Amino acid sequence: MASSTKNKSAPKSDTVLAEGYEPSETEEFMNDNQLAYFKQALEDWKSSIVNESKETLAHLQDGPIQEADMNDRASSETDWGLELRTRDRQRKLTSKIDAALRRIEEGEYGYCQVTGDPISLDRLKARPIATMTVEAQEAHERKEKISRDE
Repeated sequence: MASSTKNKSAPKSDTVLAEGYEPSETEEFMNDNQLAYFKQALEDWKSSIVNESKETLAHLQDGPIQEADMNDRASSETDWGLELRTRDRQRKLTSKIDAALRRIEEGEYGYCQVTGDPISLDRLKARPIATMTVEAQEAHERKEKISRDE
């Protein structure tokens, strides 16, 4: 891995972003502004997930499904099953967000865990938890598909 290109220190925690700031290819990769931008995006995303989870928990604590009609009851139970599966996926996503926040603190965020190359800013904006470049991810998925097919 090309560790010489990585930031060796954690970002300054006091970095204040200008309103409307967007990371740009014209600035140094993973400078303090970019790190602060992605850290804020990840924290906002996690906060949103936690708030949705609290709402689900509040609904669950309202008590059991009280539908008199069997069809309505079945529909409600199906809805709750979907909701709980969604929350489980979001719980797993939260751990990926935490891992990305740790990589920011460790100075490893934004670099491919396979090649050490910078992950494109467009990819990180679309998926801030990305750990691989598009090329490395595609190679990983091809390898995974081949091993599944065997």
